[in-house]
Amino acid sequence: MAEKIIVGLDIGTTKIACFIGKKNDEGKIEILGYGRTPSSGIERGQVISIIGAADSIKKAVKSASEMAGGYEVKEVYVGIAGQHIKSIRSNGSIMVPPEHPYVLQEDLDNLIGQQYQLMLNPGEEIVHVFPQKYIADDQELLYTHPVGVPCAKLECQFHIVTGDVKEIKKIYSAVIKAGLEVKQLVLEPIASSRAVLNSMDTEAGVALVDIGGGTTDIAIFQDKVIRHTAVLPLAGNVITRDIQEGCTVLRHQAETLKTRFGNCLPTDVSADDYISIPGYANSASREISMKTLAGIVKARTVMILDLVNHEIEMSEYKNKLIAGIMLTGGGSMLANIEKLCEYTTGLNTIVGKPDALLSNNTPQELKNPMYSTGIGLLAYGIEAEENTPEPEPEPEPIPEITPEPEYIEEEEEENPKSSKKEKKKKEPKEPKFKKAAVNVSDAVKEWLNKFMGEDIDTIDESED
Repeated sequence: MAEKIIVGLDIGTTKIACFIGKKNDEGKIEILGYGRTPSSGIERGQVISIIGAADSIKKAVKSASEMAGGYEVKEVYVGIAGQHIKSIRSNGSIMVPPEHPYVLQEDLDNLIGQQYQLMLNPGEEIVHVFPQKYIADDQELLYTHPVGVPCAKLECQFHIVTGDVKEIKKIYSAVIKAGLEVKQLVLEPIASSRAVLNSMDTEAGVALVDIGGGTTDIAIFQDKVIRHTAVLPLAGNVITRDIQEGCTVLRHQAETLKTRFGNCLPTDVSADDYISIPGYANSASREISMKTLAGIVKARTVMILDLVNHEIEMSEYKNKLIAGIMLTGGGSMLANIEKLCEYTTGLNTIVGKPDALLSNNTPQELKNPMYSTGIGLLAYGIEAEENTPEPEPEPEPIPEITPEPEYIEEEEEENPKSSKKEKKKKEPKEPKFKKAAVNVSDAVKEWLNKFMGEDIDTIDESED
């Protein structure tokens, strides 16, 4: 497995990032190559232009492939987000066959497979099925894997993630047009959780909040089980737009102001601090108050965090999140965002970086919250490959023995003219002793005629 190479493709609103990596002998992820390019044709996590998205994907994959020594990328694990993503809860049950002494893997696969047959709203498709709680013969299991448990009936509560069929097809079309094949679609907060959360976090209870460019993704874990997922349509781009309008600057200038000088707490910024912005064309340069900038950033960030808090409350797990909130994504790099999040939600908050899974020789620039999804896709892909059983080798074909052809005597074609003659010739001749017997019989007849004085031929054959 150490040599199995995985490729993760993060199709984001502001950037498309491709990562090529593998699991090394120490169990860490070794990045072989990575590429990043500005997104084209993507808005709020959804593909708007297939051609534009495909071109951006090609550029990112090409950069990663060149860094990886020319590795040919064929299959990719692709992140999916967007406001079309929804989640539902479902219950399922099966009767364990009497001949099974306990629950087998095939029984579990059957139970999970039934969920993919659920009746959904028109235009929806299942992306993930997450088992949450198993019940064996009306007894709740304290662990999440029921294989080996003896029971007659197995039930389970599921968390199911769905997406819009049209949006999913657009992602597939863009990836295929870029010359690649989708190995699997992975919900982005699930991928990010693989990069920044550990088993203690998921057991204690944690809300992963990935603030990207176009969407804010949420995944709630408790007792090592995913309990709730959501995608919010507000993220870093709305903060950039507010700065652009509030400070009357160009969009790229607004993005620079946000990433370099953005602060979520205006009270921590001096009113005497200003930032000089170059003028457009022949206009003079302008000065932007950092306190004004911080006020704009805080106002929009609070709006995003209010939505996050509402989603956590709706999940009914807020009081069970011992580990609090883990922020990640490019939007989590704003100064003092942890303090603002704690003030808004009342939960302990830290910023998570994707560094725990990476090998020691990983460039420092990749240990950045903005790459949590891409590196998480590598971790997800490696785990998926490890849990996929290798196909059994096909048995060697038994050589076929061709039987020797039986000798069949060919029949001569009949000549209609000579058929009668042929039949006469083929009739068996009477044996010679029969003729002799006839001769003796005639002699006897002649003797009897003389002796009895009557013709022997006139005697009734029925008389003895």
